[in-house]
Amino acid sequence: MTSAAAPLTVVRVAADDPLARPLMRELGDEYSRRYGGDAHAELLRYPAAEFAAPGGVLLLLLDAGEPVAGGAFRRHETPSPRTAELKRIWTHSAHRRRGLARRVLAELEREAERRGYRRVYLTTGPRQPEARGLYLATGYTPLFDTAADPESIGPLPFEKHLAPEQRTATPHLNHTPPQLTYPPAHFETEA
Repeated sequence: MTSAAAPLTVVRVAADDPLARPLMRELGDEYSRRYGGDAHAELLRYPAAEFAAPGGVLLLLLDAGEPVAGGAFRRHETPSPRTAELKRIWTHSAHRRRGLARRVLAELEREAERRGYRRVYLTTGPRQPEARGLYLATGYTPLFDTAADPESIGPLPFEKHLAPEQRTATPHLNHTPPQLTYPPAHFETEA
């Protein structure tokens, strides 16, 4: 792991890019442990094209050239084509507790807003309390009864409305919000 002062690089890659494979493999392993069975097939349920421009993206955070976190979105047609559905938000197990998931969310939200989305939707599993906590802490509205047993609900849906008119400056992909403790991200061209 590099120093916290070292800038993280944010790159856009194809969903089937070799750079994304280690994170996707570990994500599938984690889901399999938490939910049983082989979750790797679930990660292949959506075609890679759904995470490609113009409607989608897969972003990776690189630390010294190695992927440490990532996430994606695709167009979510229900209830509005102006909704992005976040998927595959993941931090490598060796890099957790550094706020990287918050960084991934912020980067995905900015990219979705830049592409014209006005709402973000996502679901997380009932056996992922850290994800649930992250989404609640970052302004996502739960679309379920938070007092209910998560196992009785199934996938836990959240939403967040993107409101560019409330920002004090035009969002830029290399801008880091003040609540984050990272240096500005550097974007590379799409792979």
